[in-house]
Amino acid sequence: MTRLHRTALPLLLAAALTTPLAGCHKAAKAPPAAAAPPPAVAATATPTTPVPPPPQLAARAFILMDHDSGRVLAALEPDTRQEPASLTKLMTAYGVFKALKEGRIHLNDMVTVSEHAWRQEGSRMFIDVGSQVSVENLIQGMIVQSGNDATVALAEHVAGTEPTFVQMMNTYAKQLGMSGSHFMNAAGMPDPEHYMSARDAATLSSALIREFPEYYHWYSQHEFKWNGIAQPNRNGLLYRDPSVDGLKTGHTDSAGFCLVASAKRNGMRLVAVVMGTNSMKAREDADAALLDYGFNFYETKQVLAANQPMTSVHVWKAASPEVGLTLHRDLYVTSQRGQPSNVKQEIEVPEVLVAPLAHDRPVGKAKVLVNGALAATYDLYPAQDVPAGGIFRRALDTVRLWFHH
Repeated sequence: MTRLHRTALPLLLAAALTTPLAGCHKAAKAPPAAAAPPPAVAATATPTTPVPPPPQLAARAFILMDHDSGRVLAALEPDTRQEPASLTKLMTAYGVFKALKEGRIHLNDMVTVSEHAWRQEGSRMFIDVGSQVSVENLIQGMIVQSGNDATVALAEHVAGTEPTFVQMMNTYAKQLGMSGSHFMNAAGMPDPEHYMSARDAATLSSALIREFPEYYHWYSQHEFKWNGIAQPNRNGLLYRDPSVDGLKTGHTDSAGFCLVASAKRNGMRLVAVVMGTNSMKAREDADAALLDYGFNFYETKQVLAANQPMTSVHVWKAASPEVGLTLHRDLYVTSQRGQPSNVKQEIEVPEVLVAPLAHDRPVGKAKVLVNGALAATYDLYPAQDVPAGGIFRRALDTVRLWFHH
């Protein structure tokens, strides 16, 4: 059984947040939690101009998402299966970066280029079969030059074979909640069972930015030279807009021209995805229009820091019966620029929590509602480990639980 705590968090999201988190805690069938402060009162706001509809774009699918809050600000067919072409390399990079972060591979590893990697068609880094190339150079060849040869070489280095690496790609996609994606190869070659939705492309891009900031800089690199051949980054927005710092282009005849772009202005980061446009210019203009729309009419503010308790709950058979529940990431809210927003949280935890509990294992969910609409759902974690109590505490709570219901 799950108990529901509804906590009101009226907030004024304008130039700065001045209203603290506040609310009331719904009673549960357990010793009462510490009382929360009374609800804050949102200030009276000056009426603002309604947000216009998103731009109309000639694309098969698109989405505009705030990176920090996850709020979708504009979309067209965001969940339909699309051919991703070289946007696939975002997923390949995720697998490579994860292997780097876990110490399974290293940037200075020398990779022997296989014939399979060397024979890849399409865009290439121009690595020679049998040559040795560092992981760092292969990453630049994959990201900046969109080299299919470099991509496959990296996949083979991480997993031994490309098919094994593709299995890892699909596993990571499931872990990220990418329900509209399935991969058949590492580079993005056409295949009827190889697809990705615009929403999944945005989710993946946001995960890359959040989880691997130490590697993200390669997405803004303008040029990479290898084997005497200098190739520019195909993301033309890097040259048009200084706030754009990534991410990836894609193109095949069947996929059309695709682009995932991310930009940061005044502390707000947006991710824009367009898929299936008819030219390089069209994909750049479309992403630029989406980014301008988001930055012009919306703003994002932090309302709760990671590891700051949102509420406290009773834990049975514990040495200390009360524990705070926290998020493991900062909580942000995106709203209309200059418009006050009423933010509420609904905390769902099991009716009975029994020690021991670990601080890194979720015990519930926090749903964040902005002006009555669900904005995001986050896992809730104990603020610290909760060890089991002594034999007397465990025996006493065992008896009490008999009468709890």
